[in-house]
Amino acid sequence: MRRRKKTVRYSAVDLSFSATLPGDAHGIFADAFCAVQCSFDPVRDFRESITEMVTAVGVRSWEEMEELVYCYVALNPPDLHGFIADAFCSVCSCRQRS
Repeated sequence: MRRRKKTVRYSAVDLSFSATLPGDAHGIFADAFCAVQCSFDPVRDFRESITEMVTAVGVRSWEEMEELVYCYVALNPPDLHGFIADAFCSVCSCRQRS
């Protein structure tokens, strides 16, 4: 009887348990704090986080939304940027309908 070789996969993402906003983040996000989270559904979790920020901070303009996108992209590794883009598109389309 042949034994199957176990395949062990490791994430290419370095884990960090602290995050700070980029030094050039300004305006309504300058005093925001960052939370690190493990996720099994990153689009949903980013969408919830973005919606919380929009509501809590009171994003009122497209420029403020762009600044928020910048903060999310700057704080997360490149392999998560697609999830962030999907979540922002979802939030923006929902806000346009309401």
